[in-house]
Amino acid sequence: MPRRYAAIMGCVLATTFTATAVPAAARPLTTGVATTATTMKPPPGMLAAMQRDLHLTAEQAQARLLNETRLAPVEAQLRAKLGDRFGGSWFTGTVAQTLVVTTTTPADLPDIIAAGARGEVVTRSLPDLHKALAITDASLSTAGGKVRFIDVKSNRIVILTSDLLATEDEIEASGVGANAVQAVHSAESPRLLYDVVGGDAYYIGTTSRCSVGFSVTKGTQNAFVSAGHCGAQGKATTGFNRVLQGVFQGSTFPDSDFAWVSVNDGWTPRPWVSNGAGETVDVAGSRVAIEGASVCRSGSTTGWHCGTIQQLNTSVTYSQGTVSGLTRTNVCAEPGDSGGSFISIDQAQGVTSGGSGDCASGGVTYFQPIGEILTTYGLTLTTTANPSGTGANTCTGYPRIAEDSLTVGSSAYQPRGRRYYSAFGGVHSGCLNANDNTDFDLYLQKWNNRAWVTVAASESPHPDERIDYTGTAGYYRYRVVSSSGSGPYSLEYRMPQRAQVSPPAAPTFSR
Repeated sequence: MPRRYAAIMGCVLATTFTATAVPAAARPLTTGVATTATTMKPPPGMLAAMQRDLHLTAEQAQARLLNETRLAPVEAQLRAKLGDRFGGSWFTGTVAQTLVVTTTTPADLPDIIAAGARGEVVTRSLPDLHKALAITDASLSTAGGKVRFIDVKSNRIVILTSDLLATEDEIEASGVGANAVQAVHSAESPRLLYDVVGGDAYYIGTTSRCSVGFSVTKGTQNAFVSAGHCGAQGKATTGFNRVLQGVFQGSTFPDSDFAWVSVNDGWTPRPWVSNGAGETVDVAGSRVAIEGASVCRSGSTTGWHCGTIQQLNTSVTYSQGTVSGLTRTNVCAEPGDSGGSFISIDQAQGVTSGGSGDCASGGVTYFQPIGEILTTYGLTLTTTANPSGTGANTCTGYPRIAEDSLTVGSSAYQPRGRRYYSAFGGVHSGCLNANDNTDFDLYLQKWNNRAWVTVAASESPHPDERIDYTGTAGYYRYRVVSSSGSGPYSLEYRMPQRAQVSPPAAPTFSR
C-alpha cells in the first residue's frame, strides 16, 4: 500500500516554490483559466461534454485540460528518471491540479516534489505489477473475473468478478500472493462493440450470407435495411464476425424486395458504406439520382463496383414472383451481394435485389429504392448530417421560431437572448437552419439552480442542426454558435407543452 508524505511534502513544496524551483509549466491551476498565451482551444464539443459528464463549470473544464497538458511532460520525465523504481502515477483533484507519482525508494521523494508532483512510496514497482498481472491472466479462468487491471492507487492487481469465492480460491492457487491481488465484486460484463456499415456481410443461420444496405433507426432502435429475400421476419442474424447481431423485424418479398433488421446494443449504425479498400464513403442523404447518373454498389462478395443507372421503375420476374419498382443498372453483382448498398456520390439509392452476369464478364443488377423502404417501415436513414438517426435537418411544423445572424466565432442565446420555462417534462425539439458554406452548432442548456448546464448538443460539420432532448420541467435556453462562416439563421423549436403563463419566481441567472 502507498505511504503518503503529505507533511514532509508540504514543507518541501513551500521551500521549493519560494525558491521558484518548480517550472512554470509544472505549476497546476486550481481555478480559472490561464492567460491568453497559454489558453488552449479544445476540439469542438469537448468542453461541453466535460461539463456535462464530469459535472464541471466551463472554467473548471478549461483549467482541467490545461493542467493535464502542462503536467504530462513532468510525469514523462519522472517516469524515465525513476526507471524500475517507478510505481505509477495519476491526477487528482477536480481540475487535475495535482500529479501524484509513486516510487519504491523514499530517496526519490525530493526529486519528485521538486519537479512539481506529489510523491508517494509504494511496495511494488510498475514493472512488478505488470509481471503479476501476466501471471494472473495466465492462471485465472473466466470464472476468476472478466476484468483485471493494475490499480496504481492501491498498488495492487484488481479483479472484478461476480463470484468472489471462486476468484479468491483461484488467486490463492495462482501463487501471485493475496496481498498483491484484490478481488472486487462487480456485475460488469464487457462486450465487443461493432459498427454497422453498408456492404458488410451478415449471416442468416449457418450458411446464408447477405450484405448490409444502409444504417437506419426506428425511434430509439438501431437497425439496418437489406433485401427482403435475404430473410423472413423473426430470423436472427450474426455479423461479419459471426457475433450475434440482430433480428429481421420486417421483410417483404416478392412484390417488393426489402427488409429491416434491428440490432443489439453491441452494434452501432454508421453513416458509411464500405468501398472494399478498407475505407468508407459517407452517406449524406437519399436524393434520387436521375437516369444516366453514376452509381456504385458495395457487397460482401465482390466489394465495390460502379456503373450507371439505366432505367427507373423496372419490374423483374424472379422464380419466386415479380418485384416491381426496381432500378436497373449496368453494375455487376454476384450471390452474397444481395441487400448491399447502392450509392450515387454521397446519396443512398437502394439495396441490391438481383441481376444477371457476374463481375468477371459484367452484368446487370437491380436495386430496391431506399425511399420505399424508409416509408413502409417508418425508418430514418443514418446520415453524416444526422448520425444519431433523429431525423432529417429540415425545420417544418415547429410552433416557435427565433431568427438572428452570427459572425464567425460568435454565439447567441435563444429565444431573444433569454430563456423559456417548461412546466412539464417531455421532449424539447430544436431545429437550426443556416446558410450553406457555414458551420453553425446548436446546444440546449438547462438551469440547475446554480449554473447553465449543456444537456444536449448537435455539432455536425454542416449548417443545419437538430436536437431532440427528453427533460424535466424547468428553465431552458438554446445557444447557437458559429464554428465557421457568417450569416443569418433561423431556430425553430418546440417545448413539451405550452409554456406556463406564470412561472415560479425567476432565479438569478448567470451567463
